[in-house]
Parts: sequence; structure tokens; C-alpha cells
Amino acid sequence: MAMKSPSHPGFSIKENCLVPLGLSVTEAAEILGVARHTLSRVLNGRAGISPEMAIRFEKAGWSNAEFWMRRQAAYDLAQARKNEDRIIVERSRLPVSAA
Repeated sequence: MAMKSPSHPGFSIKENCLVPLGLSVTEAAEILGVARHTLSRVLNGRAGISPEMAIRFEKAGWSNAEFWMRRQAAYDLAQARKNEDRIIVERSRLPVSAA
């Protein structure tokens, strides 16, 4: 069962990757080959993890890209669910075939 309100994956990167390695945001950004403000936005939950950033985390040895993309997707879906009552859709009457 999915968590109702998972934390932004950027917080996990900060706590599980940067802190144990004693890295500052500036040092981590240099390792990843991104601008400091780009990484800072992810770590502080103001930007999502893009597929490219997920690959950078993987290449740095911080789990694998699929893990980070799943975490981001779970977070994004939880955020969307908070407003799902605003999404009005008429249920389709057509049979849906399994792919």
C-alpha cells in the first residue's frame, strides 16, 4: 500500500546521501555536474527529480535512477491526489481491453 503523503525525494537525498558523506550542497553539485541552485531546489523540495538528475544520482553511486524516478512519481501522485476532488471526469462506457 502506498504512503498517503510521502516526503519529497529531495529530502531523502539530503539525509541519506549528502549528510553521511559530509558533503555540502556546493560539493555535491560539483560531483553531479549541476549548478548549486539546481541541486538546492531538488533538495529543498522546490523542484522534482528529472530523469537526467536521477541518472546523475545513479552515476554518483546514490542508488539507481529507477529508484529515484519511482520516488518522484509516488510523491507527484500523492500531491495530485490531494486535489483529486477537483478532477471531474465522466466515466467511460466503452469496454477497455487489456494491453
